[in-house]
Amino acid sequence: MPSPLFSKLSKALSVTELNREKTKDYRNVVIIQVIIVVFGLTLSGPIFDDSGSNVSKFIITVFSFFGALYTYLLCDMLRNFTGNRLLLTVIFTLLTITIGIGILAEFPYYKVIEISNRQALLLTVHGLLFPIEITVIAFAIRDIFSGSHLTPDKLWGAACVFLMVGISFGSLYDLLTIANPGGLGREIELGFPNYSECVNYSFCILGGLDPGLEPIKLIRNISTLEAVWGNLYGMLIIGKLLGLPRLNENQGSTPA
Repeated sequence: MPSPLFSKLSKALSVTELNREKTKDYRNVVIIQVIIVVFGLTLSGPIFDDSGSNVSKFIITVFSFFGALYTYLLCDMLRNFTGNRLLLTVIFTLLTITIGIGILAEFPYYKVIEISNRQALLLTVHGLLFPIEITVIAFAIRDIFSGSHLTPDKLWGAACVFLMVGISFGSLYDLLTIANPGGLGREIELGFPNYSECVNYSFCILGGLDPGLEPIKLIRNISTLEAVWGNLYGMLIIGKLLGLPRLNENQGSTPA
């Protein structure tokens, strides 16, 4: 039978390893988030001009790759927060099927799967992705605000959640404008052009910038909620992290 000291050290080591794993996963997700946001906002010009050009097709292909990688990393990160195999299996299955069908149906060079109702496909894809993103955000927020020490995973997690909220609200605006084309105040081609504009609108709201659009009332009201969330999250996360003592690596780790 292991001694109490050995059990305590083993437990501390396992928590330390978990914190390192979470730090790595948070960091990987943040890197992909930054790529998606920067890529989507700066390279969308050719797609707005002509989504069928070779340059646009290449941009959409690269963006689809990072989008698929992002969803996989979200699913992988979720394993750090819950041991519920049913939940993980359901989310992984939904992500695989949704992203797979979406990419095969929307691949710009050739259509592997022919979808007669493109609007219904996009509604289904974003309708499934948004609740999954919200689920991951909820687990991540709970993880960030747990524990009694300031560790690197909490800093990366705070950045991850902020960017994830911006991307998730972009997905929600995209979902609403797919259901109601022109919901942002102007007609935009469904697919990547519309999604890019929705993400741009979302981060303008989060950053307190004027997006220069006149959306429908529902989107405008949701935008207000997003802006309030962004300010509230900033105050809460600063108050929480600044109030935590730093963890000395030689101390081990304190269970959350």
